[in-house]
Amino acid sequence: MAARWRRAATWVAATTTALGAWSVSACTSATVDQIDYAVDGGLITYNTTSVTGAASAGPQAFSRTLTGFGYHGPDGQIVADHDFGSISVVGRAPLVLDYQIAEAAVYSDGKPITCDDLVLAWAAQSGRFGGFDAASRAGYLDIEHIECRPGAKKARVSFFPDRNIVDYEELFTATSMMPSHILNDLLGLNITEAILGNEPPAEEVVAKIAHAWNTTWQLDANADLGHFPSSGPYKIDSVLEGGAVVLVANDLWWGAKPVTRRVTVWPQGADIADRVNKRVVEVVDVATGSAGSVITPDDYQSSDSPSGGIEQLIFAPSGPLAEIPARRAVALCTPRDVIARDAGVPMVNSRLNTAMDDAFDQAENVPEAQQFAQADPNAARDTLGGKPLTVRIGYRGPNTRLAAVVGAISASCAPAGVTVTEVASEGIGPQSLREGQIDVLLASTGGSTGSGSTGSSVMDAYELFSGNGNNLSGYHNDQIDGIISALAVTADPADLVRLLAESAPVLWADMPTLPLYRQQRTLLSSKKTYGVAANPTRWGAGWNMDRWALQQ
Repeated sequence: MAARWRRAATWVAATTTALGAWSVSACTSATVDQIDYAVDGGLITYNTTSVTGAASAGPQAFSRTLTGFGYHGPDGQIVADHDFGSISVVGRAPLVLDYQIAEAAVYSDGKPITCDDLVLAWAAQSGRFGGFDAASRAGYLDIEHIECRPGAKKARVSFFPDRNIVDYEELFTATSMMPSHILNDLLGLNITEAILGNEPPAEEVVAKIAHAWNTTWQLDANADLGHFPSSGPYKIDSVLEGGAVVLVANDLWWGAKPVTRRVTVWPQGADIADRVNKRVVEVVDVATGSAGSVITPDDYQSSDSPSGGIEQLIFAPSGPLAEIPARRAVALCTPRDVIARDAGVPMVNSRLNTAMDDAFDQAENVPEAQQFAQADPNAARDTLGGKPLTVRIGYRGPNTRLAAVVGAISASCAPAGVTVTEVASEGIGPQSLREGQIDVLLASTGGSTGSGSTGSSVMDAYELFSGNGNNLSGYHNDQIDGIISALAVTADPADLVRLLAESAPVLWADMPTLPLYRQQRTLLSSKKTYGVAANPTRWGAGWNMDRWALQQ
């Protein structure tokens, strides 16, 4: 199933991949107990399933701080995390799964990890309960109910009839579950009893839970770290001025202890090249070209690889681009071929399929896409009826690559009467588009600065599903909703291709987003650092940071 990335792999195989170089080369020398890790987004919240959190660098930082029943390995595949627990299929029609949490599993504050955390994750991400600012409902909306006795280590998850989602292993994975006991204590209630009680929960109770879920885990220098317990080998020690987060070994972690006791995660900044030149950062995981021309020092190694994220223009649901003709005009004058060529990668036409597979890519290469392959200012002007248009294109900066993209669009669209204003700062992101601060967000899948991909092409497609949190364009089309819903339960490759081909003409006509190219990733690391491996998903190189070692 290439369209869904690669299917589940064994823990042993993934661990061997990650540890091979380190175990042979590093075990004979003393290691340093501190590694500095630079990522290409902000660290603004611990809750990476929220809209802003999923689009941030939080997944890169916290995949070994908030663990789950699986994580994404070096090829984007799901790896079962048997330290955390296990999943058993107990029914197929409908799909019923039993989740067993390890008896030894506790948070870093000593509180047990229980099925209550699954209930909170489902409540927040299913879309059934209002007020939660969750990034995606993919998979969770197909769960009919969860059986969980408060405080127990086991949950039974039952899906709706005919909703046997193929990628169920994508649910309840690393960074998807927040500590429910923190909200219980803050709110003075039992969330599981409130959600799963015999009567529907009162609206005011759900509103309190949702507000707490949305706001409790914001990261800043004033954050109460008592609300940020860890379920993994690392825990948050402190938040530095400027947004860096210091992770240290979690003494209550019941699995293999992390090789390096302290990892400092640095958010995107203008000084990455300088930090590399000064040898004050050992691992850099960023979008290729985002930090400008970073010259790899002799004692570092660098590799580029494609991600599962699609760099794209995401059009605002209100303002000057609220109507289809205006969005199509901007798309017509955007030099997609030039932008992709300057990035050194092929142009892509994919919206619902993020898989790196030629057969599935071709499904969305329909004739309707061809008129948007090269800039046509005359057609753009005609679409606008000769009226001028001013649009603000924003992105999280500094980012050299995206600055060049905006520059190319600005120059190409000017003859069409389209004036492009660049808006770039550390604060630009999904919320900027929602609040009308910009008209277009230039970002990867889900509005992310990094890859943005879940590791599942089908799960990624939900960014255009009606009501999804990361459907930042506010797009609604019943046909597309039906196609996305069908993709989630379809295993046959021929049916997947057919569904993708049906979606493409509709999306090119409506133009909620404009795909540009597949985001490439650059992983740079000191030659004295071992165990570091790239990853095409939003979790990036941080997927196995507890296995990193820095040799003296």
